[in-house]
Amino acid sequence: MSADTVWRLADRNGIRLPGGSAEGWRDQYRFRDFNHFIDLYTLASGAMRTAEDFAHTVERFCAGQAAQRILHSEVFLSTSLHLGKLPGEELADALAEGVRRGRDAHGVGVVVLADISRHLPATARAVLDFALMARGRHPGVFVGLQLGGKEEGFPPELFAGVYADARAAGLHCIAHAGEGAGPESVRGAVEVLRVERIGHGLRCLEDPALVELLRDRRIPFEVCPTSNVCLKVVPDLARHPLPLMLELGLTVTLNSDDPAMFGTTLTQEFLRTADAFGFGLDTVKALSRNAIRAAFLPAAAREELEAEFERGGTCCGGSSCCG
Repeated sequence: MSADTVWRLADRNGIRLPGGSAEGWRDQYRFRDFNHFIDLYTLASGAMRTAEDFAHTVERFCAGQAAQRILHSEVFLSTSLHLGKLPGEELADALAEGVRRGRDAHGVGVVVLADISRHLPATARAVLDFALMARGRHPGVFVGLQLGGKEEGFPPELFAGVYADARAAGLHCIAHAGEGAGPESVRGAVEVLRVERIGHGLRCLEDPALVELLRDRRIPFEVCPTSNVCLKVVPDLARHPLPLMLELGLTVTLNSDDPAMFGTTLTQEFLRTADAFGFGLDTVKALSRNAIRAAFLPAAAREELEAEFERGGTCCGGSSCCG
């Protein structure tokens, strides 16, 4: 959600945000570090209260994706932050309604992964329960479990049991790692949680043996350059390790993280990185092909998506966290 949308929702739902005005709230979107971002993100998520808030937000997200000619998006719902606002079934139905509206109005496909805020570990089991219930009500919309939030002090090992149960139930499993903590976080996500994709993962580069493991297993990375700069994970785009990750043979996809909060889009991520690193069309296409092949879709749908991409040059990007 854009800062203005958050302000309107908060005003309608009687929630006070810092800044005193829409303009003042927009000024808050200058993040000092990752923890400051999470604090603001939590406040923004709190503005969503009603079923229509959720359905409308998803449909508007789809409209923005369609404007970029993106056919398929895999998004995170920060479930830990929304538990208790609505009955779980009502929340799942509202999100699925937004997905339906987005597909019908804009031709955009969306699947949802329920996100555990790792700094709220007590919510982990409830998030898994929501993901399983939602998948049962709306198969093909709710497909997996994701781990985000403040990394330092909340290692993957805390969530081993929940992830084991998620895998046993057939949910796709991914996790943010190696953004706010070191390579040990990435290794834990891979070896303990047994994830299928890694969000960010930049600090794996500090451990050559881990890089070799990730390369050999072809575990995809969801790399978000603008987010990494905004949150001071890297000092500037020119020094982002994306080219090195490609050079080392890692499977990289390009993503927008929280696009409205970081003032970006997936299209802009492609343009900025191509300009900063001199990527040619072959590299740009390879990043998109990696995203298609890493998508949590049935094999036939994935093949159809790749064929459409090759026919029309349509941009198809990996994951985007919409809150």
